[in-house]
Amino acid sequence: MFSLFKKKSPIKILNDKYQKLQEEAYNLSTSNRMQSDQKYAEAQEVLKEIETLEKKIKA
Repeated sequence: MFSLFKKKSPIKILNDKYQKLQEEAYNLSTSNRMQSDQKYAEAQEVLKEIETLEKKIKA
């Protein structure tokens, strides 16, 4: 019950955002290639942020 009130870690939040952007890019890939590419680029930027945070945690 108390797990409902726990905050998500920044990495978990970024992972969720990354998954959402990847899904949007995939859905757009059949209808609008340019928008799909933009979503994919945004997802890659989020992935870089995730990697940076993970390096800070490990260091």
